[in-house]
Amino acid sequence: MSSAAEYYRNRDWKQTIRIYSEITQLDCDEWNVIYAPPEEIYQYYSIAYEQLGKFDSAEIVLLDGLQKIPQNIQLRKRLAYAYKRQGKIDKETIEYERLMDLAPEDITLLNDLAKIYKEQDRFVDQILVLEKILNIDQNNEIAQSELAIAYESSGRDPLDIYQKRYDDNTDNISYGLDYADRLIKANRGNDAIVVLDRVISKDSSGKLAYRKLAEASILIDDLENAAKSYELLFKIDPRDGKVAILISNLYIDLQEFGKGLRWADKAISLISNNGDGYGQKGKVYYIGWDTFRQNPFSTDDRIVAKLAYDYFIQAESEGYQGYNKRNWLKENAKDVLYGKAQWFMADDKVKRSRGLRPSSPVYNWVTDVLKPEVSW
Repeated sequence: MSSAAEYYRNRDWKQTIRIYSEITQLDCDEWNVIYAPPEEIYQYYSIAYEQLGKFDSAEIVLLDGLQKIPQNIQLRKRLAYAYKRQGKIDKETIEYERLMDLAPEDITLLNDLAKIYKEQDRFVDQILVLEKILNIDQNNEIAQSELAIAYESSGRDPLDIYQKRYDDNTDNISYGLDYADRLIKANRGNDAIVVLDRVISKDSSGKLAYRKLAEASILIDDLENAAKSYELLFKIDPRDGKVAILISNLYIDLQEFGKGLRWADKAISLISNNGDGYGQKGKVYYIGWDTFRQNPFSTDDRIVAKLAYDYFIQAESEGYQGYNKRNWLKENAKDVLYGKAQWFMADDKVKRSRGLRPSSPVYNWVTDVLKPEVSW
């Protein structure tokens, strides 16, 4: 035993194996548990084989040892590892199941078994093991997270798990966001808003919370509060042109086209690498025109349609690929757009001003002046 220990310390694996082989052949493992403890013999004997990459030989040694001390946890752990390294997944799983019976409250073992079940897509078995862990340690955050994922993977509703995880840790912002996200996916927008308000009360600088709050508000058709949520988000990051476009879209839906234009202008000032801001402004003008246009089209209708058309042209020139009514407006230009014929018929006062602005109250939100083209 002394020689074996010396070879083991010096990492001389071949000599370690030779000595432990002699020890077992001479039945020293059955002689005296103090001077020659069988657990130590078979554990170090198998490790020497592992160090040489001979996991099949390690398996044989461990099986021999477990015949003599079948309840030994350390040897079963090493046997499971030997199976793993040989790709014997089924046998590895069986060993961990035996280990669970031997040490039912060993959370490390239970976590390992749950991971094995997950890797094999055995989600029902994984759930049972994770629930055992939570019965032992109900605040185990890793098990709570894995249980929620396992529920989802198995096709079961994990919402209750997300709720419990958050209720048990209400100071955890991430758990609150996860729970709110699940509530949104379950079409429970009002409940999500309650959770998100709590989250924001604890951390008012988190951008994701305001995004989720806007999503939840949209879900319950509360577009005004959705816009306010995005505006609060914009205050945190006033350089985000994409948020400005989201706000503009909400004001379009609310038919508050003046606010929609102001946020489109913000987007133009912030987004320089594409035409999204110009495209958004064209969208506001087009949808505003489509909302208020008369039949037949008035001069004011034609002015607003031309403003929309011009902004779509500008957006396209800068690579814009979003909402675009340029082609339709061009195809119907004679009937829809303000053009040379309308300018020819304009009175002298309008021509002297060199600019056109709609005068109808329904278009009092229009901020741009339409300049006559050179060809007119």
